[in-house]
Amino acid sequence: MTSIPANQIEIVLNGQARHVPAGLTLAALLDHLGIPRDRVAIELEREIVGRARWEQTPVNGGAQVEVVHFVGGG
Repeated sequence: MTSIPANQIEIVLNGQARHVPAGLTLAALLDHLGIPRDRVAIELEREIVGRARWEQTPVNGGAQVEVVHFVGGG
């Protein structure tokens, strides 16, 4: 069993277990991961979270998070 570093939590991000700092919001999680906010959608616990709620929505230990990137093309 892998131990989680102090002040970190484990989440499942796009199907993969990952350690991230505790206390992040969805917006801060994107920043931490280096993901631009303009072309993504976020699903938390199988529910789409509107962009207006990202700053206030906490990411708790054990959370199931999906970040979907929009890709343009033609």
